[in-house]
Amino acid sequence: MSTPTPTPLAHTLQQGALAPDFTLPDATGNPVSLASYRGRNLIVYFYPKAATPGCTTEACDFRDSLTSLKSSGYDVLGISPDGTESLVGFTKEFGLNFPLLSDADHLVAKAYGAWGEKVFKKEIVEGVLRSTVVVDGEGKVLLAQYKVDAEGHVAALREHLGL
Repeated sequence: MSTPTPTPLAHTLQQGALAPDFTLPDATGNPVSLASYRGRNLIVYFYPKAATPGCTTEACDFRDSLTSLKSSGYDVLGISPDGTESLVGFTKEFGLNFPLLSDADHLVAKAYGAWGEKVFKKEIVEGVLRSTVVVDGEGKVLLAQYKVDAEGHVAALREHLGL
């Protein structure tokens, strides 16, 4: 039996486009908005579920690279459909040093093109597509990457950004 093929993404962000604004709760319930990062470059990465193997690998990679990313002028936000309680546990368990935001209704993931069909356990399901969007200080998309691999993603992103 062959693995099914998901439908291609219908909507993705393009370089130079204005990134959709958002306000989402962080792990402690405080609202965080894209607008609050004006004047700084921001890496917004979407991940499917806190504390799963791939998502942990990616989050720890961002954690371990945060000092050098910040010194290069980039902040990091992670966004998933997890509730704030899950985000608190994930942050504490792995010592994450950047904000994780809860997109429980998937509206931000959809606006960023990070929601769609994917293959999970040999079935097509709808959910978060591991994606990264880099937004400049004016709110414009510098880079949008979809269906990225968790392993080695930060190194590849740094190389692509010339860091």
